[in-house]
Amino acid sequence: MSRMPQTPRAKTPTPAPLKARAGASPMPVRARTKSATGRPTPSRHAVKDDPALPVPTLSIKEAIALKRAEAKKAQGQAQNASLDDFSSLEDAVPSVSGISPEGEDALGRWSVRETIDRGRSSGVVNLSARSLPCIPSALFEIHLGITPDPLKSVPNEPKLPPSDAVPARRGVKRDNPAWFEAQDLTTLKAWSNDIVEIQHEISLFGSLKVFDLHNNQITSLPQTFADLTNLTTLDLSHNSLTSLPSNIFSFPELLVLNISHNQITSLRFNAPFASSSNKKQNYPSGNFFGPVMARSSVPLPKLINLDASHNRIPAEGIDLEIPTALFKFNLSSNPLGNSGALLKRLSCLSNLKELRMEQTDIGDESFPEELSSSFKSSFPRLRILDLGETRVTLDHIKAALQDAQPQREISFDSATEDPPEGILRVLVGKKVVREAWEIEAERRARARAAKFVQEEGITWGESPRRPTNKPSSSSLGVVEKEAWEIEAELTEGAKRRARAQAAAAAPKFSSASTSKKLALKKTEVVKEAWEIEAEQGLLTEGGRRRARAAALAAEEREKEKKTTLSTSSSIPSLENSQYYTRATNTLALPASAPPSKAISHGRAFSFSPSSSAFSGTPSPNDLAVPLPSAPLAEIASQPFALTLRVLTLNNRRADRSFTLPASYGSALLPNLEELDLEGCNFSDKVPVARIHSFSEGSNPNRSTESLLPLLASLFPNLRVLNLSYNVLTSACLTTEVLSALILEAPHRKGLKQLSLRGNKLTELEGFQGLAEMFKGNRDVVGWKLDELDLRDNDIGRLPAELGMLPLDVFLVDGNA
Repeated sequence: MSRMPQTPRAKTPTPAPLKARAGASPMPVRARTKSATGRPTPSRHAVKDDPALPVPTLSIKEAIALKRAEAKKAQGQAQNASLDDFSSLEDAVPSVSGISPEGEDALGRWSVRETIDRGRSSGVVNLSARSLPCIPSALFEIHLGITPDPLKSVPNEPKLPPSDAVPARRGVKRDNPAWFEAQDLTTLKAWSNDIVEIQHEISLFGSLKVFDLHNNQITSLPQTFADLTNLTTLDLSHNSLTSLPSNIFSFPELLVLNISHNQITSLRFNAPFASSSNKKQNYPSGNFFGPVMARSSVPLPKLINLDASHNRIPAEGIDLEIPTALFKFNLSSNPLGNSGALLKRLSCLSNLKELRMEQTDIGDESFPEELSSSFKSSFPRLRILDLGETRVTLDHIKAALQDAQPQREISFDSATEDPPEGILRVLVGKKVVREAWEIEAERRARARAAKFVQEEGITWGESPRRPTNKPSSSSLGVVEKEAWEIEAELTEGAKRRARAQAAAAAPKFSSASTSKKLALKKTEVVKEAWEIEAEQGLLTEGGRRRARAAALAAEEREKEKKTTLSTSSSIPSLENSQYYTRATNTLALPASAPPSKAISHGRAFSFSPSSSAFSGTPSPNDLAVPLPSAPLAEIASQPFALTLRVLTLNNRRADRSFTLPASYGSALLPNLEELDLEGCNFSDKVPVARIHSFSEGSNPNRSTESLLPLLASLFPNLRVLNLSYNVLTSACLTTEVLSALILEAPHRKGLKQLSLRGNKLTELEGFQGLAEMFKGNRDVVGWKLDELDLRDNDIGRLPAELGMLPLDVFLVDGNA
């Protein structure tokens, strides 16, 4: 029996995690950094490829420590294997203990006993990367007061020393929780160990929500595992599982399920509901006096992310009763085969945004011609369809999708960023892996092209294009050229033609020989076919698509002018270049009142008339701008409403109200990404006028509505919101309102920047409620916010829970 670990000596707090160098060896992906008290805290450097499954990196110090521990373990195993003679029979028996001696821990963590003890007061136990042969029995004894049955894979489990036998750290006071401080276990992490088998008593942890067992050697799960019905996140990846307990698919609260890199052969979603006796929602636990297990009546009703990649699952092994709330579904590296029926069922999922079937044995037979009719109005929100390294050909999938949905724009490029809203990106063929410098070069080229377009005021969609009958989602937007297309126009031929045109425009000389030479040079410049197409941007499929979109947009604008001729005199024209910038899709209305000079935040109310840049000289165009602070009804009637991305309404306080159409849908400006309402003197509730028509004699219906819920419903694509220097109070910032405004949802993108500077906030209970969501979690599904500005308010105290918010910028100066 090996000695048990000693309590590690006191160490300095581990610094913030650093990014590993390019040559560093790969380390376990679910590691956490540690605070000064030894408690694990979530890593801030997470890979952004998958928001539901963050993969934090290790700091350099932790990586070196783990490598040393692995090398020391390998050296000890080699010494035991090289012994030729044994002094006794006991020496010949190898040790089954996987727990390191109770000495100095390589990462400076608490011992296993202390970690389990402290989990009684926090509800979180992290036993990751400790070479454990099984989940320690001490966990059941301390938290439940029971001793689990011995496991076949670990007949002689090493005993942990009692709490009193483990000395406290030097300079650290032992503060084990008392009995009245005990909490139910909600988070258990035991990844990167040597666990082969799980005790069936694990089902008694009924409050468990997060269970992370990835990177172990688990071959099967006990049937009682399905009694953990409160689980929201379950990670069983990188194990040796061949099947799952059937009742797992009846978990009512499960959001994220990762079963990748196993040997699973089927996904029987409908197995718990196959027989009529299992169609009840509540199931007894097996004991007459035991708790009742609340299970769902449909397969995994709340599951949004399912990763089943790198398994052995054929298409016929997947039940077609697929969870309806799926947001991401990964079936890569599976021998799927003919998947026509599976794809037909997946096309009916209304929330599915990402479907990955890379390196699966599927071909064109999975997309037959008769299946195209079923694809119509299907995959309503799908944005990424990954069919890379399969037998599916580009021409076949293009015909199957474009013929089925001619009104939808489909892209076949392999860009790194997510596609825009409304565009389906299909990846076919071999995956192109680009290095970091190539991605950075492409980003800089695009930035230079966008800057050039903005500075020159060029609109690339005005040149004549070939018309087409196929509409496009960008038909109402600005047709912009990519960086390589702009560079294609600046070829040597283009420079030669420019020189010829300059020579032709020079003054005529009297000399006949000179005129003949100029005429000869002029006739020598003959454009080739590819040069003409390069000038018009028709070399690629993308350029031709944009040309068709520009021509269609011109036709639709002519139709709109004819149909709206009768009402054009009463609707204000906001498409003036003084307000609307077509290159950036930005609308900035003039301020209705200048900010107060005495008060920098401009909370004062003013009835001063409209003026141009507060110069005192009214502009004739300002007379057409409505007086309400947010004339959304007038803005929504403009031709650019569907493509508007930035709306600036600063210091508009002449009429502090919103105007909305009497009948509008769920989203008024569907593509608006940035809204600036600084200095509008808005309070928690705002007057709203609903306009039936733009005639002068119409009387709008006025009501009062809450500001923040109204903004969340009107602008679903909003990423940046500026409400600085208004009169908002803490009463409107409840946890429910902030969640609906900030978090990403099936119909919302989620905020990235929120500015509440210069308001009347006194407390932050709403943000404190949001921070509670991160307690025990590395990430919260739908959280995108990285910048929060609370300067110049009346906040007297910052709750400590706000430190859990994963913000890059948090500004609070100027408060009490």
